[in-house]
Amino acid sequence: MKYSKILNTLSLSLFLIFSVSCKGKVSLDKLAESSVVSEVKEELSSHTKASSDLTYEEIMVPGKLTDRPEQILKRTGYMVSYNKDMRLPNWVAWHLTAAHTKGTSKRNGKKFEEDTEVPSPRATHQDYVRSGYDRGHMCPAGDNKWSDRAMEESFLMTNICPQDPNLNRGDWNEMENACRAWAEKYDDLVIVAGPIFYKGSHKKIGKNKVVVPEAFFKVVFTMNNGNPKAVGFIYKNNKGNRPKDSYVNSIDQVERITGIDFFPALPDDIENKVEKYENLL
Repeated sequence: MKYSKILNTLSLSLFLIFSVSCKGKVSLDKLAESSVVSEVKEELSSHTKASSDLTYEEIMVPGKLTDRPEQILKRTGYMVSYNKDMRLPNWVAWHLTAAHTKGTSKRNGKKFEEDTEVPSPRATHQDYVRSGYDRGHMCPAGDNKWSDRAMEESFLMTNICPQDPNLNRGDWNEMENACRAWAEKYDDLVIVAGPIFYKGSHKKIGKNKVVVPEAFFKVVFTMNNGNPKAVGFIYKNNKGNRPKDSYVNSIDQVERITGIDFFPALPDDIENKVEKYENLL
């Protein structure tokens, strides 16, 4: 992995954000145009070098967390930062390709499985029974149809969070479908998703006291043939039936809310200038 190549791609991704149409549909085609964007592009151009060796797997992992427990787990279709105190992931990151949106592996008959690679106490299927919450995938089963093993691993409890049933089966599911459509259109995406916990006490479910998140985040990134684009989303963990644009946030805002640095290689001078102009929609 070459630092300068990652730097150039990730720097551009922070300010090239999905635009939102007046009809409430998120589009990757209409980028915000302003003198600020041109100025930042010009400054970042000094970091530009050939990126033929850059892979999505190299750029999908957020910065190391120091304010909470973190155990990194590598799976066939995704990577997890696991929090043993919450019994949940801090984040789940994966590379979604157009090819991965198709496949013969099906979720029918798959069971949610305890992840024995993490310490006890840990989440089990039984913790969710009669809890009022769905077992919500962070990396969805629908993104893992390309491999039987990947599909099976998507049902590990370290990839699962307690989700409001209406959210899980409604707006969250709609965003998962939108990501697959974007992967088919742009060939490659990096997606990072996970729970959000606000300050104060948290509801817990089951014998193993699995913490219920107050909200969820999702960050989507594509290099788009040298024209990188990215967008963030925040979903409250409750009922709702709203258009996708109502959940849109800048990458900078998602970082502030989650405490996760999605672009750790970015130099401070470039990062400060990019994050100063966060409302480019």
